[in-house]
Amino acid sequence: MTVLAHDEQTIIASCTPKGSGAIALLRISGPNAIEIATSISKLASQKVLRELPTHTIHFGYVINPDDSHIDQVLFLLMHAPRTFTGQHTVEITCHNNPFIISDIIKAAIAAGARIAENGEFTRRAVINNKIDLVQAEAINELIHANTTVALKQSMAQLEGSLSSWLTELEESLLNALALTEASFEFLDDEISFGPQIHEIISATRTKIKTIYKSFDQQQQIRNGIRIAILGSVNAGKSSLFNALLAKDRAIVTDIPGTTRDTIEAGLYKDGNYWTLIDTAGIRQSNDTIENQGIERSLKEAVLADIIILVFDASRSLSKDERAFYQSCIDKHKDKIILVRNKADEALDNSSMFGQTCIDCSCKTKQNIDTIEKTIAAKIAALFDTINSPFLLNERQAHLLRTLEQQLGCIESMMHEPIQYELLSTHIKDALTLTLQLTGKTVSEQTMDRIFKQFCVGK
Repeated sequence: MTVLAHDEQTIIASCTPKGSGAIALLRISGPNAIEIATSISKLASQKVLRELPTHTIHFGYVINPDDSHIDQVLFLLMHAPRTFTGQHTVEITCHNNPFIISDIIKAAIAAGARIAENGEFTRRAVINNKIDLVQAEAINELIHANTTVALKQSMAQLEGSLSSWLTELEESLLNALALTEASFEFLDDEISFGPQIHEIISATRTKIKTIYKSFDQQQQIRNGIRIAILGSVNAGKSSLFNALLAKDRAIVTDIPGTTRDTIEAGLYKDGNYWTLIDTAGIRQSNDTIENQGIERSLKEAVLADIIILVFDASRSLSKDERAFYQSCIDKHKDKIILVRNKADEALDNSSMFGQTCIDCSCKTKQNIDTIEKTIAAKIAALFDTINSPFLLNERQAHLLRTLEQQLGCIESMMHEPIQYELLSTHIKDALTLTLQLTGKTVSEQTMDRIFKQFCVGK
């Protein structure tokens, strides 16, 4: 009996998430996909699936060995290599019932398939040169995009925007390598391409720096926006948190210090994902647990993209409270939206801390919409400062930083007399990094690490 290589075994998985819904999609892919699908199918047309033309859809049934029906389905038949994986593929659209899905998978396994591993369909697409590794990563980013900007960027990268940029990078370094080796070959003839090589390396290095320097900001697009609600105890932070969520998520009482830890909740709004963080109120306390909560509040101020700084308009602030607010404004001025809560009970109408502030009342919902609009404007301003045409992940950013450092080392070698043979070795090392980015020379361990982040059906 011939034992097939792992990537040549036929695999099956559900491509739709678990849960209620009208339909589900299962994918079978591999050398024996069509034979396996044929063995578990019975078409309404009485035709045989394996004998039908590629890229056609057929109504029929998935059946058990005893010819009983598991479900009415549609079979999408696709012959290699014109498929996502580059292998024979049959996609089955069935009713979205977990028992039906399970029975279809069991029937396919009994016929010779196995359950797909995380990201195995996409991994096969990379192995069979249907897409490169950067495009494969873009698929995962596309699925998990938390903002409309991230969605568009991921789609562009799936279509090859980042891959094309990396190809240009690779071609520049290949040109530099060719000039280096030519200079080495014609050293006796005193022919040197040193200035041209230096220009290529310098321009390539600048190009890379421009892309990865905004990596931290790119995470705002990728992961959504963190919005921390800070303020002194009983300022109405939890009430504002609930008002922005339009539901009671945090406990609200008149007792100071009710919130002793951070509470997170998310919502999609205006094409972005907002993560709202309700924090413990800031005050002097002898309570160890409360002080830990306060420490976390201060950490959230650093981590947040936007801070809603709330103070209580119905009472005068203490000296310590004023010091806290002023310190927060001084440290995080560009992040802050200052909110004067309980405006319906305000002692006076004066502004605080010399900053523009929004008067609001969580009780009457006064100006909650104004706060939402201000958050949206601040998010738009944040995104406008991110000039990178790509959204790099951690792996890509790390390799680009390493490549830029390698090019910096090469630049330091561009002083006469240039050691062209040594220079050639360093440029080859830089080229290896570009090949790791696109997956041309990536290790099995790296591939495993990348595709473990994918869902099983992708």
